[in-house]
Amino acid sequence: MRTWVMNLIVGLALAGPAIAQDNAEIEGVIRQQLDAFDAGDVETAWGFASPEIQRLFGNPENFGRMVERGYPMVWAPGEVRFGALSESDGGLWQTVIVQDAEGALHALQYQVEQIDGDWRIAGVRFAPVPEVSA
Repeated sequence: MRTWVMNLIVGLALAGPAIAQDNAEIEGVIRQQLDAFDAGDVETAWGFASPEIQRLFGNPENFGRMVERGYPMVWAPGEVRFGALSESDGGLWQTVIVQDAEGALHALQYQVEQIDGDWRIAGVRFAPVPEVSA
């Protein structure tokens, strides 16, 4: 029993750095896509989308129009902060708080998946904006 517990503790300790590395990579992919949209570079932003998203929209232009119309805070993001990375609804979700051009805050959850070793964005959904305390 003692060996099993020790193996579990060692396994969890070793998993910590891997999870932190994945979290940093996930945030990096989302940040790069936001930066690409902000620069008007839809081609680059398209490259961070999962193959399923790419199949759904067919080309970067359709994808860009959808983002510009449906997610204007992503199209022209202000300040961006990252929240929790969580697992729910059968996927991995990164919470992102984005400030729009008028200064309003929006909470988004980015679904991410790993494809051939690279993190890709598989969807975005709106989430409640966390309350800010003084």
